[in-house]
Amino acid sequence: MNWHTSGEFAPLMLVVNGPEKYKLVATLCQAAEMLTVGWPIDDGEEYLIAIRACRNAIHGEIPAEDARAALIRAADEAGIPVITVH
Repeated sequence: MNWHTSGEFAPLMLVVNGPEKYKLVATLCQAAEMLTVGWPIDDGEEYLIAIRACRNAIHGEIPAEDARAALIRAADEAGIPVITVH
């Protein structure tokens, strides 16, 4: 799987603080970047699960959709609103 393309990762929007209020996350690469660079907490249980899930999905060990679900749970844990399209 190419982790720079959306593939099976359904895009979602995170509502964050700062100049770019809405951050589009459409690929595993963008999900991993959000978690490692722009995340407000770095010790939450769901955060750590999401980091692991992104890594596993990038390596093809789990579906990208599982990493996406983990990202949504981590956002909820961090108080980051998520806009999804089903």
